[in-house]
Amino acid sequence: MPNHQVNPNKWIDLYSDYLYNYTITRISDREVAQDLVQDTFLAGLKSMKNFKGEASERTWLISILKRKIIDHYRKINSNKGKAEVRINYKDDETEGDWLEERVADPFDKTAEDTMQNSELGDAIHDCLSKLPEKQAEVFKMKTIQGFETEVICNELNITASNLWVIIHRARTAMASCLKENWF
Repeated sequence: MPNHQVNPNKWIDLYSDYLYNYTITRISDREVAQDLVQDTFLAGLKSMKNFKGEASERTWLISILKRKIIDHYRKINSNKGKAEVRINYKDDETEGDWLEERVADPFDKTAEDTMQNSELGDAIHDCLSKLPEKQAEVFKMKTIQGFETEVICNELNITASNLWVIIHRARTAMASCLKENWF
């Protein structure tokens, strides 16, 4: 079998435990973790034609799973996030497919993509440096590092409602800053 082909018949045996363990450390709900792994396999089946073999099957499946985890948190945290999870478009083949089926292959980057990612990273760091210290710290812990609410609250000795107020203010400030400095 050429390197650029995947073998979904072996995914469960080879990757299900690894993907589940990866997920359960980020989602503390067993059923949700199992569903996300199942969704990952399904998305992998649907987008097998996009696999170029430049990474291992496991790495490719993990990248799909990471997007599933992000989508899960978007879905539970906001109505706007729910709308972002689905992408509406229409063409001859399909209608309303999941986002990962239309996203460019992360291994097929051009110099322009790399430059834009670098510039965006610089803009994000610049905007983070303009936030009040506590907002920046909470934003980094929750959004970038992916810590659970309980962990952040215990670490910073704040309540969950205080955390969400800080997150909201930080996100609003970040959006304004990025709008001025990036978009």
